[in-house]
Amino acid sequence: MLRQVRLFLAFFLVCFAMLGGPVAAQLTDRQSEYYQNWLETADRAEKDIESDRTSNAALENLRAEIHNYREDFNKARGANTDRIQTLDAQIKALGPAPEGDATEPEEIAKLREHLENQLTSLQVPQIISEEAFSRANGLISEIDSLLRERQTKELLERGVSPLNPVYWGPAWVDIVEAVRGLINESALNLKTNIVQKHLKERGLGIFFLTVAAGILLYYGRYWSEAAGEYLRQLGGRGSGVWSFLVSLLRILLPWLGVWLLVQAIIMTGLPGLRGTLLIQNVPYWAAIIFYYDWIGRQVHIAQAAQNFNRLSRKSVTQLRVYLDILAIFLIVYEFGLLFDQIENISDATRAVISFPVVVGTALVLLRIRRIQTTKPEAEDGQSSETPRSAGLTQLMDFLRKAIFLLGIASPILAAIGYTNAAEGIVFPAVKTLVLFAALTILHRFITSVYGWLSGQGESARDSLFSVLAGFIIAILTLPVLALYWGARQTDLLEVWSRLLLGFDIGGVTISPRNFFTFLIVFVIGYGLTRLLQSGLRNSLLPKTSIDPGGQNAIAAGTGYVGIFLAALVAIMLAGFDLSSLAIVAGALSVGIGFGLQTIVSNFVSGIILLVERPISKGDWIDVNGMMGYVRDISVRSTRIETFDRTDVIVPNSDLISGVVTNYTRGNTIGRVIVPVGVAYGTDTRVVEKILGEIANSHPMVLAHPAPSVVFQGFGADSLDFEIRAILRDVNWVLSVKSDMNHEINRRFVEEGIEIPFAQRDVWLRNPETLRGQGPAQETEPATEKTPTEPLSSKPADMTEADLADGDGDEL
Repeated sequence: MLRQVRLFLAFFLVCFAMLGGPVAAQLTDRQSEYYQNWLETADRAEKDIESDRTSNAALENLRAEIHNYREDFNKARGANTDRIQTLDAQIKALGPAPEGDATEPEEIAKLREHLENQLTSLQVPQIISEEAFSRANGLISEIDSLLRERQTKELLERGVSPLNPVYWGPAWVDIVEAVRGLINESALNLKTNIVQKHLKERGLGIFFLTVAAGILLYYGRYWSEAAGEYLRQLGGRGSGVWSFLVSLLRILLPWLGVWLLVQAIIMTGLPGLRGTLLIQNVPYWAAIIFYYDWIGRQVHIAQAAQNFNRLSRKSVTQLRVYLDILAIFLIVYEFGLLFDQIENISDATRAVISFPVVVGTALVLLRIRRIQTTKPEAEDGQSSETPRSAGLTQLMDFLRKAIFLLGIASPILAAIGYTNAAEGIVFPAVKTLVLFAALTILHRFITSVYGWLSGQGESARDSLFSVLAGFIIAILTLPVLALYWGARQTDLLEVWSRLLLGFDIGGVTISPRNFFTFLIVFVIGYGLTRLLQSGLRNSLLPKTSIDPGGQNAIAAGTGYVGIFLAALVAIMLAGFDLSSLAIVAGALSVGIGFGLQTIVSNFVSGIILLVERPISKGDWIDVNGMMGYVRDISVRSTRIETFDRTDVIVPNSDLISGVVTNYTRGNTIGRVIVPVGVAYGTDTRVVEKILGEIANSHPMVLAHPAPSVVFQGFGADSLDFEIRAILRDVNWVLSVKSDMNHEINRRFVEEGIEIPFAQRDVWLRNPETLRGQGPAQETEPATEKTPTEPLSSKPADMTEADLADGDGDEL
């Protein structure tokens, strides 16, 4: 009944679309037939899933068929999108349709009807494809779930115990019969005319393949060394690059010899069905042996280059032997799986055959764990490990602990009958261990190539490139690890397909295509913005009359506008829906209002500073007791360089909401006040005249307004005067004050004017107790003339202490 309803719905949609006119001709009979075939396939898949009786292979084939349908429907979903948007815009341009009894002009009504029919005819295929795509997605998910459930059930299924002697005899019989059948099959084939014919017709080719295989197996090692000597003449000697390539040739040439030998044997036709299946796996098994031996050799080379400071020579030799044994055990395990596939042996026989292999592999893993590493020490006795090597050491320690647990658990599981679980743990552990070693070797090779090409040498191992290369290698390794630990290839393909389709976040679909489009366009826009800023700062703005603060504001504002436009163009070209992004931004604004309000406040304050420019780059300001020159204004903070040459980062909100004193805003004119005191009895008019002459004679003092001398009053120890003068550049305030003080001292000495110091009267309660005390001798002050000193040639360095309250300095 459900199938009939779906067929009726599809037929109705197709017929409705065909009423739309010429565009509906796109729905051909072939497309309708294709959709009917899809409905039959989907119904069959639902029945197979519901019955749960179909084999795994059949389900995999069915899944592949549905996957092809899904790809086609996914393409059809996006068809005619631009045309549909154009028709939508045309219909909107006509305005809303009249409601009730209202009518519209006949021409507009006909045009509206025509456009709506076209729009409907284009939307129907999309609707059908969308429904079919969703159904295909659901069916694939159901099949994957069913296969994973079966895989988990098989992994946790408990069979017979291989320790039971009852199963040893039948297992031995099965092995003997399989070997006997293989030998008899080959012997019978040798007597047939087909084999004799193949030997006669293909004898020459078989001979040449056998000879080539023997040459590669025997001379492959020497040829690889000769190739290495030739490559080292190109440069890079001592970097380890060519040694790595030579090591690959050492295993590639012999493996090629094995492959040629296998091809020669197959060409004879001597192996039967069993023998062919067996010998076809020989190159794969040979690759395992060469690969594991290569890992051990690379470990030996790496440790020898480090003088065996982490692994001793004996430990490296043991490790190489253990790796070769693991390769043999892995081949035996693979042979057992092939034996089960060919002979269809019983579960008991399989458990008996697999148990010694599992136990032997677990014991070798435990022996590998016992190999201890030593930490290299520096000359001062402390560990010389870098953070990168320390992290690698922690990873290896974790792997050693995991190997210990797996080495204990696997034989126990196999002994109590969980053969599949034991095999699913110990052999993936071996493959993972060897894979990590291979990745470390590959990462070392890539880093060596980079160090050779960049000239960094050994220091390239601690560079950013090394970290990024390791991260990329780790990411690319994840699918391989997933396959090792039981993931199906279709699972990985499904993850990749879903990744290509993208993820929906707040109504915005993010896929690798639009993400990289956004990234590339934004990077290009960002680069162009930086080039424009550089041109403004270095070429255009310096030639204008704009002050440095204004130039900095223009360049910074150009950067912010350019980055905003680059992001906007990248979003549009990537195909993101801005309306959906607006909804997401509205939702995020609530979080911004609470959690990021300080950052937003500083950002807005930075924009205000760049636009209004109450302070500019190079200004001398005082904010919250911090005084110095403004060196940089960004959107979040402002950097102030204090007079003791330290940088202070001030949030922009403090500059907007707080009280800021800008000593050089608009111009650098400012006032200096120089206090001076003279002794009581001095002619005040003479002092006033001298101070006036000193102030007027300084070149930094402006004539208009003229400087003034103020008689402040009668102090405790002196008559207090002040010089108040306007300077053309307030940055010279300390230098001017120093010059005036020098000149005041010189003139007062010439005129005999005394600058007093603090004096106090001391009264003694019992003066008669003091004996032998004569009157104090008065000393006359020196009256030597002080030579005239030159004025300062540059402003004196200032500190906040030089401008403390009460010193009289102000604008």
